[in-house]
Amino acid sequence: MPVTDTLAAQAVLRAEPDAYDMAKAQLMGRQAAGYGFLRAAVQAREGRPIHGFTPSRTSADRFADIVRGIDPTATADWVHSDHLHRFAELGMLYIADATVAKHARLRLRVGPAAFSICGVTHTTASIDSMDQITGALREAVMPWDALICTSSAVVETVRRVQEAEAEHLRWRFGEHVRPQGPQLPLIPLGVHCDDFAFAQPARTAARAALGLADDEVAGLFVGRLAFHAKAHPMPILRGFQLAAEQTGQRMAVIFCGWFAHGGVEAAYRTGAEQFAPDVRVIFVDGRNATSRDQAWAAADLFASPSDSIQETFGLTPIEAMAAGLPVVASDWDGYKDTVRDGVDGFRVRTWAPGAGMGQALARAYETGAANYDQYCWLAGASTAVDISGYARAIATLAANPDLRRRMGEVGRRRTRELFDWPVVYRQYQELWADLNARRAAAVADPATAQWLKAAPKASAARLDPFYAFGHYPTAVIGSTTRLAATPGATTGDVRALLAHPLFGSLAPPLDLYERLFIRVADGDITVGDAARHLSVGLPTLARCAATLVKAGVVGIAETSA
Repeated sequence: MPVTDTLAAQAVLRAEPDAYDMAKAQLMGRQAAGYGFLRAAVQAREGRPIHGFTPSRTSADRFADIVRGIDPTATADWVHSDHLHRFAELGMLYIADATVAKHARLRLRVGPAAFSICGVTHTTASIDSMDQITGALREAVMPWDALICTSSAVVETVRRVQEAEAEHLRWRFGEHVRPQGPQLPLIPLGVHCDDFAFAQPARTAARAALGLADDEVAGLFVGRLAFHAKAHPMPILRGFQLAAEQTGQRMAVIFCGWFAHGGVEAAYRTGAEQFAPDVRVIFVDGRNATSRDQAWAAADLFASPSDSIQETFGLTPIEAMAAGLPVVASDWDGYKDTVRDGVDGFRVRTWAPGAGMGQALARAYETGAANYDQYCWLAGASTAVDISGYARAIATLAANPDLRRRMGEVGRRRTRELFDWPVVYRQYQELWADLNARRAAAVADPATAQWLKAAPKASAARLDPFYAFGHYPTAVIGSTTRLAATPGATTGDVRALLAHPLFGSLAPPLDLYERLFIRVADGDITVGDAARHLSVGLPTLARCAATLVKAGVVGIAETSA
């Protein structure tokens, strides 16, 4: 549906730099995707500030720096995470991960219809991600919330996981239970296509910088160089070696990425020597923007044999298509949506064990016998890409430059039409408008509004500590509790109290402690009367009074439950 509402056109974004910071040493695909999204949001802001929520001033400042780095004229508005009324004013909360359930729990404090929540999937294989996906059926997630799935493969994974959780809930509480989760729209990740438009002089210069001869066909892989968690390099190494043997064509492979540590680097370098002895293998630091651009500009084709369950979409093939490169991809996860076999490139078949054959892996991960990296590797090591098919696809492209150009141009057009960030971001805005409309319709319905009004005011796991532990003290400080100044205590004592590290990090407003003491020193007063006299809420006043009693400058003359 079209965007007709400024609230629908924008959202308050989670402002933790980890989601967008491209300067991180251990750069992940989610940061690249998050930064691309933020660029699109800045470009579409229409003069409005970019609202970002975080509890941390440091994070807010870094987020503002990232926003200004995109456009020096853009401004970032810090929304403190504790200011839930601002979320309600803005109407839409966007989180760059799958924690919809977590934020729905927080939303109860202002009401389940106060604003909509929109998340997005990245990896779905980790325990934390799975817990969020299943938790969406148990927490107060509403039909006006959404978890964006970036590929049809993710939609199916989420469906399977949530159906298994629903079966568990029906077993626990009865067949009548019909848990409902968020909307699961399919919206792909995007690329900024202009970033990958390299003119012929740039391509010539890039090939010269990498030492590529005119008659060398250069394949390219971009991304983390992590055989356990991204894509095992064997199909690339053996595929290019076999293609070189079959065609007699000089071959080079550019691995543009980064290693987690020296052991992984050694594995790649020795693997290249052993499994692709006739192919020149070049390693380029993919964290360096200049080196990365050179790699994209220099390549003749792109290769990505993903075989990891932690992958969900796969951003680099559409980056490759934006660069006009034909893609040789594995027939795996999101690649099934983005790479059309025989059109934009080739998808090479994959195999993995069937359902029921991975229980030992899941158990090892759940018990801690295997960590996340080991779990992904155990699954990846049992997943195979057809190496002979990969070699055939490479050989076909290596021997036919016209085919490379045709496929590259088709892919470039498709990326402009479907995956350019302005196009994708518009889908986000349309989704947000739809969610806001759903929420408005629910609030307008009297029966639904009454049901929403009866919602808990907080999650059972996040209760008021003075309720959850209210049976701990001898007596309770309430509105009728009478306060009296300790004989001999002075305002100087209160100031010394506030300055001493034993009472550091007291909740503001700090001047209230002295103001309350001055009022109590004028004569005994109940907590309720003091709150009214000082124009302070009863909960704040009661906590402040308890601290002064704790410090010994005020006493309790009389208590009442």
